[in-house]
Amino acid sequence: MNVWTTRGNMDIEAQKRAAGEAAIEFVEDRQVIGVGTGSTVKYFIDALAKIKHRVDGAVSSSEQSSKLLREYGIQVLDLNAVGTIPVYVDGADECDGARHLIKGGGGALTREKILAAAAQKFVCIVDAHKCVDVLGGFPLPVEVIPMARSYVAREIQRRGGMPVWRTGCVTDNGNWILDVHGLRIDDPEKLEADWNQITGVVTVGLFAHRPADVVLVGNGRRF
Repeated sequence: MNVWTTRGNMDIEAQKRAAGEAAIEFVEDRQVIGVGTGSTVKYFIDALAKIKHRVDGAVSSSEQSSKLLREYGIQVLDLNAVGTIPVYVDGADECDGARHLIKGGGGALTREKILAAAAQKFVCIVDAHKCVDVLGGFPLPVEVIPMARSYVAREIQRRGGMPVWRTGCVTDNGNWILDVHGLRIDDPEKLEADWNQITGVVTVGLFAHRPADVVLVGNGRRF
């Protein structure tokens, strides 16, 4: 996979906007849209607001996105009342050529993983510097039950990772996050399955068993 290198923050912001706006093509009339979290998703929400009369509402992965959607007058619905959602649009912290992702830099990985599982189509929107050959350069977020933090950290260390507690961060679910450094994730599906079995782990920020269906890159590439 060839990684396109951006130059400067303006280029990155322009790519985020382009990727977010490009995802509008996957929004069809009278649908409830799954909406993720993050700076690139904000541009998608901005674009969605321009066609809000066409959609029936949104299911959001975070309180942050829900707040912005409501400010735009887009109804935010509970996933339990909606069921399967036709399309879910979200960003990523890293993406490889197989559309496996690392997510959770914004702390919403569990709700993001739930929406991805419930979606018929998962559209990932990124700027080009998020595209990598091998996952692991970005620290892997792991959401944990607070009382299990130190135990989970020891288990992750035993597996070769270097966990760092994201102090001051409490997820929308009331849990904590460990950011795991020093990884080279050659087999994302295996690592996701293994670490999800550690007692006290809520979920791992690897989206490998349920990868994106399509990735829209801000430089115009898609795969």
